[in-house]
Amino acid sequence: MTTDQPAALTPALPAPRSAPGGRWAPGAGPPPRGGFLAKAFGVTAVLSAAGSGLGLLRDLLLARYFGANQGTDAFLVAWTVPETAAPLLIEDAMSFLMVPAFALALVLREEDPDAPDPVRQLVRATLPWLLIALSGLSLAAALGAPQLVELLAPGLPDPGLAVTCTRITAITVLPFGVVGYLAAALRAHHRFTAPAGIYVVYNLGILAVLLGFHSALGVSSAALGVAAGSLLMAGLLVGPFLRGLRRGPSGTGRGRGRRPRPALVLMPLALLPVGAFTLTRQSQVFVERYLGSALPPGTISHLNYAAKVSQLAMTAGILICTVTFPLVARALAAGDLTAARDRVEKDLGQAAAVVLLGTAFLMACAPSVVSLLFERGAFGPHDTAATADVIRVYSFGLPAQALIGVMIRPYFSLRPVVRRADDPATEDGGRRLLDWYPAAAMVLGLGVTVATGLLATSRFGALGLAAGNAAGITTTAALLLRGLVLRGIPLRLRRVLGGHGRLVAAAAGASLLGTAAAGLAVDPLLSTLLGGLTVALAFAALGTGLGAREVRGPVLAVARAVGPARTPPTAAEPTAAEPTIGEEGKRPDGQ
Repeated sequence: MTTDQPAALTPALPAPRSAPGGRWAPGAGPPPRGGFLAKAFGVTAVLSAAGSGLGLLRDLLLARYFGANQGTDAFLVAWTVPETAAPLLIEDAMSFLMVPAFALALVLREEDPDAPDPVRQLVRATLPWLLIALSGLSLAAALGAPQLVELLAPGLPDPGLAVTCTRITAITVLPFGVVGYLAAALRAHHRFTAPAGIYVVYNLGILAVLLGFHSALGVSSAALGVAAGSLLMAGLLVGPFLRGLRRGPSGTGRGRGRRPRPALVLMPLALLPVGAFTLTRQSQVFVERYLGSALPPGTISHLNYAAKVSQLAMTAGILICTVTFPLVARALAAGDLTAARDRVEKDLGQAAAVVLLGTAFLMACAPSVVSLLFERGAFGPHDTAATADVIRVYSFGLPAQALIGVMIRPYFSLRPVVRRADDPATEDGGRRLLDWYPAAAMVLGLGVTVATGLLATSRFGALGLAAGNAAGITTTAALLLRGLVLRGIPLRLRRVLGGHGRLVAAAAGASLLGTAAAGLAVDPLLSTLLGGLTVALAFAALGTGLGAREVRGPVLAVARAVGPARTPPTAAEPTAAEPTIGEEGKRPDGQ
């Protein structure tokens, strides 16, 4: 097994003492980590849930005002630009690159607080070039809108509206990039409140423009709202970022007689594997748009609405690794592969549990959920049935998507985009090839998506596209699980896969029982409530019975909280409900 840890990143980086919204306090010492994670996750979960709720309201209004037709297809083709830019510049690539970079800058700050602040050095070295590159990309996307539309959806009968909307949404590239950079810096400093609120203001901007101008501008109002929302996102983060920089130590460069701190050196080639992986991952959307444009009108819209509902099941799972990513990056910067492994294994299990519960719910209640959310105005029963069928097929790929989100963060953290100037370049060819492993895995998964889509679309239509998506992303997840071990993080694969097997079995049983319960009612609301409650109870019972730790722990905690008060047991009389240190570890976060 190859161990690829940065040789110079040996100083441990203590976590700041502040809560998620507190000051940057690099020298304050480590906080009680379990409490910090709970607060950070709570803040992030609440604001992210609010953003998701507003996003759902946005989609409801799109369905109500415009239905599923050529106009919405044109807008969704244009939405490919922000859909591509958001994961590349906010959620994935920028985070993969800059969280480890800022973690290294904080390590250097701890080594010599009196020297010039390496965080400010990093900002000066990277942010100006980023703004220039983003401005060029935004302009290129606007000027090349006709070619983009032709490439993405050559089957559109009237591409003019799609071109107009694409030129509007091209504005988002610049603010999205700024948002991703600032959010990475804030999260590396353990400030999660402002980054968690970006999608709240984003969707508020879209809703404001959509509500005010949908009658006058038609579906173009949605494109204008996307552009306005992206500007609001950037505005939300600028203030906290600048205040944080002012609070950092300015330094004199003398360091009380110590030798000057080595500068940070950019490694531009580290950008390429990250960008290639993210773009290839997003290419699954391109495949759906391309093949779906040749299907009956409304197909792309059905796929979009199904994807939006399906992604809700992933929100909490992705939030877990968003909050813990700085801890993983810090452990890897300190060379502590064991701590990183433990954290990643815990994240894989928790994310799988959350997403599989959501998957079971969607499998059981997709028709009633779609009817409850969308079936009004121009969105009719036929659209409900088509969208629900796609959701159920999509759901097979949701666990794999969540696992990829967990695994890819530590993978790219092992080789940050910056290094110390006095560190020797010790990268051999084999390790450089491993940098490209995630992109290669995504290419293979994309090949499975394309092949399945081409073979199945002619017979099954949108369901064939959804099946290709699920098959391709699952292939990629399996390859990345192996690649993470090759990269140097010694995951205990048998333990990880065994735990996931128990969770999958619990989800399958819960889905079957939930489907039967949902079928007992005709009213969509009652059907959703019956099916959802059955799925939750069945998943909890089956998961506990099968010994899934991610389910058993919360279930026992709830049982203790709602059960009758009992006299605490003596040391000689332990309770079976209490987890042992060997199972759960000494700290609340499992480290």
